[in-house]
Formats: sequence, structure tokens, C-alpha cells
Amino acid sequence: MAAAPVWSVDPRTGKQREQVAVEATAQEVDATVRAAHAARASLADRTVRAAFLRGAADQLEASKEHLVEVADAETALGPVRLSGELARTCYQLRAFADIVDEGAFLDVVINHPDDTATPPIPDLRRYKVPLGVVAVYSASNFPFAFSVPGGDTASALAAGCPVVVKAHPDHPGLSELVAKVLRRAAAEQGIPDGVLGLVHGFEAGVELVKHPLVSAAGFTGSVRGGRALFDAASARPVPIPFHGELGSLNPVVITEAAAAERAEAIGTGLAGSMTLGVGQFCVKPGLVLVPSGSAGDGLLKSLTDAVSNTDSGVLLDHRMRDNFLAGVTERAQLPDVDSPVTPGAGGEHTVSPGFLTVPAEKLTAEGSYDLLLEECFGPVTVVARYDDDTQANAVLSRLPGNLTATVHLSAEEAAGEGRGAEILAELTPLAGRVLVNAWPTGVAVAPAQHHGGPYPATTSTSTSVGGTAIERWLRPVAYQNTPEALLPLELRDDNPLGLPRRYDGRLER
Repeated sequence: MAAAPVWSVDPRTGKQREQVAVEATAQEVDATVRAAHAARASLADRTVRAAFLRGAADQLEASKEHLVEVADAETALGPVRLSGELARTCYQLRAFADIVDEGAFLDVVINHPDDTATPPIPDLRRYKVPLGVVAVYSASNFPFAFSVPGGDTASALAAGCPVVVKAHPDHPGLSELVAKVLRRAAAEQGIPDGVLGLVHGFEAGVELVKHPLVSAAGFTGSVRGGRALFDAASARPVPIPFHGELGSLNPVVITEAAAAERAEAIGTGLAGSMTLGVGQFCVKPGLVLVPSGSAGDGLLKSLTDAVSNTDSGVLLDHRMRDNFLAGVTERAQLPDVDSPVTPGAGGEHTVSPGFLTVPAEKLTAEGSYDLLLEECFGPVTVVARYDDDTQANAVLSRLPGNLTATVHLSAEEAAGEGRGAEILAELTPLAGRVLVNAWPTGVAVAPAQHHGGPYPATTSTSTSVGGTAIERWLRPVAYQNTPEALLPLELRDDNPLGLPRRYDGRLER
């Protein structure tokens, strides 16, 4: 049987652009993983790794014009958005290079023998080593930042782990181009091409997570697809860590005092956040608790005006468009659900933004309204009108894990008066990032960032954005009573690599 072709498709028309590859067979997946496994030693030197990451950023920037052109043709996200995303991706690669240079991620801890301790302490030296080959499953909505050159790939390479990427079918042409760019950067450092493998096809993705030489996986996508891969990773004869980002509703609570204080600004801000990128952000606010009464009415008027003035847009593919139209129709048909601005088809290939409203009491108990507590990918949000704090808390208590949770407070509440602290306490168990008087769309690449959350937002407690994302691809090893001459350089007393470390209980830098 001939291998299935992989086509690049224009989401603006639904037409095939060109064939860019064929789906990988099980044998080809095996060869790609084995090549990655063989490339592990080439990443052993941290200086080489850091230079590779910086070179990758340089090469991506040098190819920017062509990469953005192809990315736009395959995703319809627009040159401005894509140029910004590519800049973010290059910054992220360089940030991980800095982390590699610093070396604190190795978490070096040294304890010399202490016979007076109870029980006695032998000579112990601990640090972290790379897990091995990492499988990366690309996301559709960020063709640079969460795809071939994205955070999973960058952090894995920084940890010293070769990568095999399962390309997303929505941007296969771009995936091929970016892989070539990264391999050029690798070659400049004497690193073999196998350090960055790329495969296409659904079955290839399944084979990848099952391969015995794959040591961990990173995924960004749907709950259904991510859970299937997570289960496969857990069911292996040797289970592996699976760091999946699956889905998030990203609830927002707006207090009555905040709505009374700045209804127009909050309504306008919500409209901008929920329609950003045609609503295709994983941190899009999908459920907004707005007070009943005049203050909430004013906010909804502002939201209505702003959403009504937002243009229709193209989703990443026509399957997503079909799912969006079916999802908003099913939700809008529920009793007592209104559509102040009806989301739907903006044209043959586009969708128009909108929002739904529902009394919050409908969401406080299990039933058909649970559909409104599930993510709907695209430019739509659900506004739940609550009568009192008890009702709002009852809705929050029914929510699953999320990437983000947001509260908008009045100036007085933000200063410590009223329920601000209580609401934060309600939101903290729900999400990995809690925001006050801001919007969740936009995930800064920063050391303190956490992009993760309780299940189903993610399948682990880790972050996929920020410096600590590197920790996913490392495991600790302790050496006991090992002669100095046999120790890794990172663990020797004279600290020849100048690493930050904890030495007999003292933090040294």
C-alpha cells in the first residue's frame, strides 16, 4: 500500500496547496527515533547545546520572511501575528540557552560524610541528567511557539534530549521548513540531523509514543487526543512521563463592585480577549461570571458593542469550523440560553464571533447545562449571570482544572477591602495561573511563568512555558561514596564548571 500523502491546505479556501510529505510508516518512525537516540552524545556538552539553541534562533530570524509567508498560507493567522509569534519563539530559544549556560537547572547538591548525624550521612552527590529522546506533538494554533521550534522542543534540547516531532496536519509545509532550519543550526555545531526528527500522520503519532526508545512526551491539543496518548504512554511496558496540555475553560469572575466601577472597560477587554486570534487561544476566557442587575447589564452592553464590531475570521481548518458551528448551535438551543450576539458562520470559510448568556443557577447542578462548562474552540464565550456570591461560588465548585482563572475587582477590593482575598482562594485550586484585573490571553516567556494546571488542563504539575519547563525532561541521580576521579565534572568538589550548587547545606553561586 502506498504511503498516504500529506497535503498543505489553505484554510481560507479549503483547497490543497501542495503535497509536502507522506505519512510515516512504523518502520520510518522507528528509524527516526533510533537516529535521535544515537544523537544523544552530541548534546552532552552544555556549551554546544547553548550555541545550538542560539544558532537556531538566528537561523529562524534569517528565514523569517519565507517562514511567515508559508505559515500564513497554512493557518490564516496573518503576518503580523505570526511575525510576533516567531519573535517570541526566538526569544524562548535564547532564554533556554541562557539557562543552559547558568547551569542551575542541574540542581547540584553535595553532602560530605557526617558520622554524627542520625542516621550517619555518607558522601552523597546529586544532580539531574537528561531522560533521553522526547516526543513532541505540535499544536495547531501556534505554528511556531507550540510546534516544531516551540517550548517543548526548546526545553527538551536545552535539557540535552534529542527530539522527534509529530507534525501537526494544519501546517505540514511549515513544519518541514522549520525542521530544516533547526538542522542547519545543529550542523553548525557538529550535531547530527537526527537530533531533530519529524514525522507526519496519525498512526505515526501513535507509534511514536509507544516506541521503547522514547523516554518522555509533550503534547498540546484536544482532551480526547491527549488523553488517548496519555493512556498509551501509561500502558507501555515501561511507562513514560506524558506532559499534555489538553483543554481549559479559563473562568473569569467579575465582582459587582468592579462592574459598577468600570463596566465599559471590562466589557471591551473581554471582547478583545475572547476574539483574539479568532478565539483560538488555549487561554481564551470561556466562562465569565457577571453579576445580575444594572452593573452587569452595563458590562454586557459594552461587550455586545465590542463583539458586534469585531470582524469574522478564518479558523485553522474546516474541521474546526464545523465543530465550532455545531458546538455553538447545541449550546444556544438550551432553554434559557440567550445570544445577545449570535456566533456562527460569517461566510463560506469564516466564522463570526458572539457570546451566550445563561442564569448562573442553571450551572450549579449536574445536567444538560454541563455543556456550557466545556471548552468551545473559537470566538465564543459563555456569560453566566449570578445573583449572589453563594451562587457564583457554586458554579466555581463545579469546574474542572484550568490553565488560568481570573478575577476583576474594584479599586477598593484590590486594596484589600471586600471579598478579593476570598475569591482568590476560590480560584487558586482551579488553575495554574491566577490573574487579577487582567486577561489571560498572552503567556509571557518568563522565569516565573506557569502554563499548566489541574487535569484536564494538563496531565502533570509542570509548566510548558518559562524556564522551569526544562525540568520535565530531567531525572535526578545521586552518587554515593564515589571516588572523585570517577565523578561527573558537575559533582566534583573543586566545581570546575562553576555551577550553582548546594554544598553541605549552603547555597553557593
